[in-house]
Amino acid sequence: MEDSRVKVLVVDDSALVRNILSRIFEEADDIVVVGVAGDPYIAREKIKSLNPDVITLDVEMPRMDGLTFLGNLMRLRPLPVVMVSSLTQRSADVTLRALELGAVDFVTKPSIDVSHTLQDCADELLTKVRHAARVKVHRRNANPANTPTHTPITGARAASKQRNFRTTDRLIAIGASTGGTEAIREVLMGLPSDAPGIVIAQHIPPGFSAAFAERLDRITQLSVKEAEDGDQVLPGHAFVAPGDRHLRLTRSGARYLCLLDDSEPVNRHKPSVDVLFRSVLAAVGDNAVAAILTGMGGDGASAMCALKDQHVHTIAQDEETSVVWGMPGETVRLGGACETLPLGQIAAALLEATSYGQLVTQARR
Repeated sequence: MEDSRVKVLVVDDSALVRNILSRIFEEADDIVVVGVAGDPYIAREKIKSLNPDVITLDVEMPRMDGLTFLGNLMRLRPLPVVMVSSLTQRSADVTLRALELGAVDFVTKPSIDVSHTLQDCADELLTKVRHAARVKVHRRNANPANTPTHTPITGARAASKQRNFRTTDRLIAIGASTGGTEAIREVLMGLPSDAPGIVIAQHIPPGFSAAFAERLDRITQLSVKEAEDGDQVLPGHAFVAPGDRHLRLTRSGARYLCLLDDSEPVNRHKPSVDVLFRSVLAAVGDNAVAAILTGMGGDGASAMCALKDQHVHTIAQDEETSVVWGMPGETVRLGGACETLPLGQIAAALLEATSYGQLVTQARR
């Protein structure tokens, strides 16, 4: 009888961490640890002989760093990878780069008391490994950040020079979870420097959200930052919810302002997409457009239905291009999506829904 359990290879330079992760996996009936490796060279040989379904990979490794190993793996023999990362600024930057290179997801470990914290996140780790095992991983370029696949918006740069925003009118709201950092990156890389103001809720740990916003700020035409209380949302600016706060939007006259909320998690998440989207509905109404991207679970789906009911244009990422078709899939199932689109078409669709497309057409004439 064929063994249907998820086969995991644990790659970490710490024997303690390898043992803890192995014990966590061994307690699950549907997962089996087929091997462990203390560095990427050993891991490379074990991948050949053991053929794992999923790899857990430490960010910082001896002999070959985790990013180099991951890049080679995704180029030569793509496999689902879940990164195991420390909660440090350097690790946040490296982990985000790992997601660009093709890692499916990540879990965090502290620099101290690793044993207790890894046990505390056992459910999260098991869930992410199970989801990773179902992901179709494709070969990646060595530098994917420089090769976006969005639909080009011809004339957008010319149109942007003709616009002179004084107040915010239209607004874009984006929500995502697993696979979302890369999906958001691709969408924002398809938007011009004077696109309508953007608010983003991505399920992400504290400390990682600031690094995520800084990376987006460097590689897109937009001004991107981690949201703070009182930030005014203006065209050309995007605000990412902090990893341990809900982001809400409020209106003061003609201005849209960010408000941070330290209340309980909603749908088990903080920040919650549902919280952000419902505040956008209250503050912006049908001047908003919302997109829900790849992610496990159903956070944001009911809010998408509420937005659509009030004539807000709503977009869900399609199943084919989603890492996990949970949040967008639930949105579609509940009837909350006006459109279901592949990731590469969402940036253009957002602009079209905010009437930006009309300005692009004028710029072409």
